[in-house]
Amino acid sequence: MHELSRMIRGDMTPALGVTEPGAIAFVTSKARSYTKGDVESVELSLSSSIYKGAFTCGIPGVPEVGNAFAAALGVCGADPEKGLQSLDGVGDAEREAAHKMIDEGRIKVLMHEITPDIYLRALVKTAEDACEVTIKDRHTNIVKIVLNGETIFEAEEQAAEKEEAAGVPLENITKYTLADLVDYVKTVDLSEIAFIRDAYTTNLALLEEGMNSPRTDLGHRLFENNGGKIISDDVVATAQFVTNITLEARVIGLSRPAMSITGSGAHGILCTMPLYAYYKVNDLPEETLIRATALSYLITIYIKVYSGILSAFCGCAIAAGTGAAVAICYMKGGTLDQMSHVINNMASSITGMICDGGNKGCTMKGIVAVDIAYRSVDFAMAGAYVESVHAINGRTPEETMRNMGAIAYPGMKETEKTILEIFEEKSR
Repeated sequence: MHELSRMIRGDMTPALGVTEPGAIAFVTSKARSYTKGDVESVELSLSSSIYKGAFTCGIPGVPEVGNAFAAALGVCGADPEKGLQSLDGVGDAEREAAHKMIDEGRIKVLMHEITPDIYLRALVKTAEDACEVTIKDRHTNIVKIVLNGETIFEAEEQAAEKEEAAGVPLENITKYTLADLVDYVKTVDLSEIAFIRDAYTTNLALLEEGMNSPRTDLGHRLFENNGGKIISDDVVATAQFVTNITLEARVIGLSRPAMSITGSGAHGILCTMPLYAYYKVNDLPEETLIRATALSYLITIYIKVYSGILSAFCGCAIAAGTGAAVAICYMKGGTLDQMSHVINNMASSITGMICDGGNKGCTMKGIVAVDIAYRSVDFAMAGAYVESVHAINGRTPEETMRNMGAIAYPGMKETEKTILEIFEEKSR
């Protein structure tokens, strides 16, 4: 199997709800699983990227939001064996118990440091035991477990071996050029990337969940804008609807998973659903959709390697939106130069869009991303684009994507700090 196929396959993961609340519930439920007796306290320490991502984020299966409630649900009934879908199956009893823990002041949430890196540490104490679980680098990558002062698991090397077995390090993408990625997409044996179909099975089920929920008011307005149809003759209106009702369903915590890429279900939705619209409206072969999706994923991974998995810019709109735009250009028969011009157009437009956590506002950002993705393709294929001499565009598409990532980190570190200060003020 080609290295790029293994990279995509290793990174594609179903995730229930926005990834950060899922990771929080996972780490607290994992710590809880080693303890006996009633939980007396939970201390949760998070990197700024996780803290911000879950601050006002919907939690699967319940109307509540935020870090503390996700942590409480984790110890009250989440199943750590389900990984990022650990909250699957929680109900009213667990919700009531979580409220009780918060009301009694037994949940404490701290911010560890301002960084785009993933870090979670949960300390769960009962009358009999104290267990501390630490996660780094990936949302479910446990690197240390300490039970009653004794380290019972330390997995730096094991985690690396696990990642290698599942796929390849995402950083390997940087040795490829855009031309290499396009050549791979065009020539890889279809059977090698047929697993990408799973992304559409998963994301379309989430779309249906959004259609059936009265809470997805933004998505339902997009449905009306699309003539009351899921698929209309208007490809952009169709793309706006299918992408963003799915995204809204995810960020408000409806109870179906999204297929994530680079650790984010929202990224996975933006990488796929705008392509699905073009495929359906134009009645293209499924093979075209699968190959285009591989390209969308790889462009997204390329930008995210430079920006950091989590950062102060909206990776869903900027990285995944650019991935989708390049893939749509591919689906329309665009040339390599036109794809490069699409990247320039995207870099010159929405690179500065902030990430203020996983929340309903992500849907509005997704609406902007779909619009500019289609416009960027239309412009580029008509010979209209922002030349490399302008803005943050580089001399090559690879350099442009590096520059996009650099804007996020270290470029927007102070922006991240300001967002967190606003959140702290809101929580007082």
